Amino acid sequence: QVALVESGGGLVQAGGSLRLSCVASGRTLSEYAMAWFRQAPGKDREFLAGVTWSNRTYYADSNKGRFTTSRDYAKNTLYLRMNSLKPEDTALYSCAATGPTSLLYSGSFNSYDYPYWGPGTQVTVSS
Repeated sequence: QVALVESGGGLVQAGGSLRLSCVASGRTLSEYAMAWFRQAPGKDREFLAGVTWSNRTYYADSNKGRFTTSRDYAKNTLYLRMNSLKPEDTALYSCAATGPTSLLYSGSFNSYDYPYWGPGTQVTVSS
């Protein structure tokens, strides 16, 4: 079973950038499809970006072009690069993993398809 821990969140001004990291332990990231989600207070969890087992990336339309996800297999780490941040991007950001199922190849936008989650890292964007 994989364990995930996010880092890289913090306070940033609107228009700024952050890079979040999700370090895996216990198993290698290459065994899983991965995704990033966020949840703001009082709102549902929102899909942001995903990467399949074959390293195909896909994004929510709402942030396509601003957010980029990537994997470093040597460091067993998933990244989320976020540019042009807005106050409405303020939320708790979490990474998630799923596998070994057919979701390895298709990925998923749905949080319930991911059984493994990190505790999250808070991102606050000031105006």
